[in-house]
Amino acid sequence: MSVKKSNKQLYRVIQIMTLTGTLVVANVLFTMVTHRHIWSGQDVLDTQIASSIVNTSVEAKRGTIYDRNHNVIAQEVTAYTVVAYLDDSLEDEDGNPDYVKDADYTAKQLGTVLDNINEEKVAKIIEDAIDDERSQTELGTGTKRLDKDTMKKIKDLNLPGIDFIETTNRNYPTTPFSSNLIGFAAYDEEKEKISGVMGLEQTLDEYLSGKDGQVQYQQTVDGSILPGTTQVFEEAEDGKDVVLTLDASLQRTAEEQMQITMEQNNAEAAWCAVMEVETGKILAWASYPTFDQNKHLEIPSYQDRISQAVYEPGSVMKPFTYAIALDTGVFPRNTTFRAGTFTYTFDPNTNKITRVANGTETAYPPISDALEEDFGVITFEQGLAFSSNVGICELLSNYVNYNQYVDYMDKFGFFKYVDSPYVSESLGVNNIANLPQDYLSSGFGQSSSITILQLLQAYTAIFNGGTMVKPYVVDSIVDSTTGEVVEEYDTEVVGTPISEDTANQVVDLMEGVLQDGASGARFRIDGVDMAAKTGTGEIYNEETGVYDKYKYTSSIMAAAPSSDAKIMVYYGMVSTNYVNYSAEPFKQIMQAALIANGISGSESDTSSEEETYEKWQTYTMPGLTNHSLTYANNKLADKKVHVTVIGDGQNVVDQYPAKDSTINSNDRVFILTDGQTITMPDMTGWTRKDLTAFWQLTGISIETTGYGKVKSQNIETGQTISTDTEIQVELE
Repeated sequence: MSVKKSNKQLYRVIQIMTLTGTLVVANVLFTMVTHRHIWSGQDVLDTQIASSIVNTSVEAKRGTIYDRNHNVIAQEVTAYTVVAYLDDSLEDEDGNPDYVKDADYTAKQLGTVLDNINEEKVAKIIEDAIDDERSQTELGTGTKRLDKDTMKKIKDLNLPGIDFIETTNRNYPTTPFSSNLIGFAAYDEEKEKISGVMGLEQTLDEYLSGKDGQVQYQQTVDGSILPGTTQVFEEAEDGKDVVLTLDASLQRTAEEQMQITMEQNNAEAAWCAVMEVETGKILAWASYPTFDQNKHLEIPSYQDRISQAVYEPGSVMKPFTYAIALDTGVFPRNTTFRAGTFTYTFDPNTNKITRVANGTETAYPPISDALEEDFGVITFEQGLAFSSNVGICELLSNYVNYNQYVDYMDKFGFFKYVDSPYVSESLGVNNIANLPQDYLSSGFGQSSSITILQLLQAYTAIFNGGTMVKPYVVDSIVDSTTGEVVEEYDTEVVGTPISEDTANQVVDLMEGVLQDGASGARFRIDGVDMAAKTGTGEIYNEETGVYDKYKYTSSIMAAAPSSDAKIMVYYGMVSTNYVNYSAEPFKQIMQAALIANGISGSESDTSSEEETYEKWQTYTMPGLTNHSLTYANNKLADKKVHVTVIGDGQNVVDQYPAKDSTINSNDRVFILTDGQTITMPDMTGWTRKDLTAFWQLTGISIETTGYGKVKSQNIETGQTISTDTEIQVELE
């Protein structure tokens, strides 16, 4: 760069600095001479502008969490904090006092709307602020970050001096939505910002939270900012968005079926995980009991059943014992054994377990088949179908080598962290090397404890031709401003513990579990080819030191289609009802999973007046927004979906599902028009997903009771409705 050019640039800088200084000095001189603010024109001697310099932070917008189709799971929304104005010179437009005169009365009136405030403390905050001659004050716990409806209720009280500061809050529009996994974020008084408290909101907080900015401005005593006085010292950097692998529609189905499971079986806990076999993507993740992420006042457990709770899974572990026998070439095909009870001795010198006649006194407790069943003489193939514990004992004592068994358990990833990104997890307890009964019991899922996440990972090796992939829930982290992908996660192969041939043989054996007379027959779904294994696990009571005699874990692991598995579902619960519990929740989840991925099956029980399309098809949702209604109808004409038009307009202003989402035959598509009149649709046959979509598009809330699909509604079809309409529907 030449000296001449450098001098020109320096001259420009000096000019800018001189101009800036001149403006500042002019502003000061103008104010001194005229007693008026140069930008707002207000009298600076006016008592409304006293003590008005404010230095504050500008809160960065917290990133949004989306499902795989970009449906919102967690978002930042406008909220309202109550503020009390105390300057006795304040008047409203009619000349009436517009400040708090009676602290006790104001606190009591606020208490009629806000359940979580201490009226005495609120009154004292106001009185202390008056004594300190403050012009305004916030009112403490229970009065901050209120939603719009609550704010309106307080406004309707018409309390002098009570107003609101607009702020933000974290909102979960479809809560509960995998509450323990997603967690929640809340305002942190120390950090003075919304921060993740648990779940992914906490582990991803570094990305989601962003960086606050810093500004200075001048305000009046009523909180109004004087125009032209704001100076930005540091721009706020909004948080990153997070896209998950979860499917919102499928997750809602899982949530509904978990509620049904808990209620029908008086269950202590329940869970469900749906996963893509080949990729490791988790499509649904439900852990119950759950909680409302928007209120999070009562959290039954901070421990997620899927990744953090360790348990003895029971017979869902048996396919791994079979896989080891097959992979090491020792499986006794077409060989029989005597089921019922396994009585044995153990020689510590040779580490040999020997089966002896039942009734023989030994140092070790006999092992029986579940519920004292006696299947007689059966083959080892039948042993898996009937879920015989004795068959496992025979395999481990007479065929499988102990050291190889231990090695394979390690290859399958048991008793090790899965390390799914951003997911908190536990380890489990490996008791295989303890007493011989622990070795035998581990073969059918007792004695040693694992996590469901470990089980999901291990089963991919069986359902995926021997290739084991890591489960994961975070798909990508995206810059909310530019759309640039900051971090991206993909399928990760973590091992090949068994051969493809072994995996295929185990799947063949697991198909037998669903046949008539076998242990999983009631879980069979007509028209769906599945491989499955059920499990009933005993629960060790730490306080008594013995296994519970009445409460068990009951579960099923299944994949479909069995010939080339794409989807796996693991469903279970903890309950005293471990024998005759309904298979329907599992079936509903599996069918919904297949539909969500366009694999097979179709939804039935649509509205009786609507055609049910039998042929299964999937489509890509077209973009309809900002087009005419005629255009929208033409774009959807060749798709076997049910279209609901909202409003009497001729132009589309919004749609559900979003553009480029995957839709399936018999799905419901909503089109919101620019019309001013909305009439009540016939909601018969609608799912909770449909109700939520209508609610989000119109802002008209819907109160639901029951589970399943809508069977009745309180508003007659065709009646004009608005945001004030109270719609109530009953599901069945």
